[in-house]
Amino acid sequence: MVEDRITDGTRIAQLLSSELDGREDGGLEYLAVTNADRDVEPTADGARAYDVTMTRAVDTDAGESDDDDTTLLAQVFVQPDRARVEFTAGQDGAAEAADESGLRARPKATKPPRTLVFVESGAEVKRVTDVVQVVVRHERTGVE
Repeated sequence: MVEDRITDGTRIAQLLSSELDGREDGGLEYLAVTNADRDVEPTADGARAYDVTMTRAVDTDAGESDDDDTTLLAQVFVQPDRARVEFTAGQDGAAEAADESGLRARPKATKPPRTLVFVESGAEVKRVTDVVQVVVRHERTGVE
């Protein structure tokens, strides 16, 4: 039996977007896929496809405010043969969770620093979603 393995960076990013935007569990209900470039073309260095933002209600003395706090959690880039998630929040948790999930990850020495997680097949989308959930949990509660 032959199995199709999705290794196209653009398709992997689309699958990840659907997973993050479509699920309402495990903290994913706080996420949104934003600033999407629907015409993105993969490049060797990676072209930005979209951002992943997390929104949380702002608590005030009178209860929740209409003003929400939105945080850039990650950016997703497409390369010809993979997608790359650059975590701008929860970098340590992302690196540890990626390692535990068997995903390749490395730090990126920029200001602010980032953690890169490589998604090399459609089958890895579920695992990187687990990494995102760890980061969301940490960002919302301070606990990994």
